[in-house]
Amino acid sequence: MLGYHWLFGLACLALGAGCVLVHLWRIAPVAAAFKAKIVCSALFVSGRRLEDVLAQDVGADSYRLLRLFRVRVDPERKAVTGSWLGLRPRTAVCRPGFGACLLEDGSPPVEAALARMPSLPFPGREKPWPIGEGAPQRPAGAGVPGAVERAVEGAFAEPAPAKPRRTRAVVVVHDGRIVAERYAPGFGPDMPLPGWSMTKSVMNALVGILAGQGKLSVERGGLLGAWRGPGDARAGITVDDLLRMRSGLEFRESYSDPLQDVTRMLFASPDAAAYAAAKPLAARPGTVWSYSSGSTNILSRVARQALGGTWEDYLGFPRRALFDRIGMRSAVMEIDAAGDFVASSFMYATARDWARFGLLYASDGVWLGERILPEGWVGYSAAPTPQSPGLRYGAHWWLKLHRELGGDSPAAARIPQDAFFALGHEGQAVAVVPSRKLVVVRLGLAVVPDAWDEAAFLASVLEGVGDRLSGQ
Repeated sequence: MLGYHWLFGLACLALGAGCVLVHLWRIAPVAAAFKAKIVCSALFVSGRRLEDVLAQDVGADSYRLLRLFRVRVDPERKAVTGSWLGLRPRTAVCRPGFGACLLEDGSPPVEAALARMPSLPFPGREKPWPIGEGAPQRPAGAGVPGAVERAVEGAFAEPAPAKPRRTRAVVVVHDGRIVAERYAPGFGPDMPLPGWSMTKSVMNALVGILAGQGKLSVERGGLLGAWRGPGDARAGITVDDLLRMRSGLEFRESYSDPLQDVTRMLFASPDAAAYAAAKPLAARPGTVWSYSSGSTNILSRVARQALGGTWEDYLGFPRRALFDRIGMRSAVMEIDAAGDFVASSFMYATARDWARFGLLYASDGVWLGERILPEGWVGYSAAPTPQSPGLRYGAHWWLKLHRELGGDSPAAARIPQDAFFALGHEGQAVAVVPSRKLVVVRLGLAVVPDAWDEAAFLASVLEGVGDRLSGQ
């Protein structure tokens, strides 16, 4: 009997090991692509050290599984290949101005256009912030009460070792000036960092600019040729539905399973927009709110179609229409292998440039007297989507913080009602509070979902700014 029990136990162990290996084999291409892409962007866009990126960005907390995957870096090609035991390899290549792109069966169709894109200097870099990168009109910290300084200092503390915050950059802008700024060791004001889903709010701006040019309407339906077939109800999806996350398309936005839609779209599909657009309807368009990165990447394709022209026209559009005009010199929107901007997730910019973007919205879309966004666009973007739970969402901007970010806490109740937020994975945040002339940027690597309490941080900054106002 003991022998049979031993054999049964061994069989169960072998079966369990086999299941683990099968699961690893299935997730290997996604995990390898994730590691290759993140490392490639961190090395060649941010300019960080490989050992730091491997230990933290793709090796800490729940990313520990990624330590089973190895990367090979080719500095000359600016390429990174990830693989599991040398199997299931995926390669990301970085191109100047367009960041890392995961290759799929060769080069993306826009390769020639990327090579032809001019590398133009940004004008006015020496001018004071926010126009340039020169010394601000008032040095950070000048005349700032201790409460703001303590709030910023506290953002870099680690009160719960089991839930590291890893804050890397904080910029506080009040009344158009940087009043507080701090960086973790190894990071600084010239280092572009990932915004993850904050990129969605940048896509909101690009759609708004196209709308202001008369090239796109939020009421427009019949957006894609694949949706215009006889009886295809997806033709009823409008730009407004996509911006407000109520397209009705079936899409799983879950990061806990690497085989769900969002991770497969970003790391296993050469064409993010096509992946999302091919999904069937789960609800009638405009009736059900469901957060979906797929909706944003469909908007990226719609924007390309609306813009028309050449690949160069599309690839140069974000810089020409937005970044150049508000001094976002570091901003890099990355593309997929189909040539579309992955506007749901892949944009890098310095903390100061993320602050510039927030300042544009705090100023109702006007930059130093020049209207960048059409009149009324910021109000439209910050208007609640009726179908969103608790009216938490506008048009690619959050109006209330997630529970994991302290959204249901007493601190959240102290945040002014007109505040709205660009939020991203791992605790990225741009908070815009127009009534207080305030923009607060926090960038970091809070892998555990509730490690970063944005509500408490923002409330403490608001209290400090209130002290400053009362003292003037």
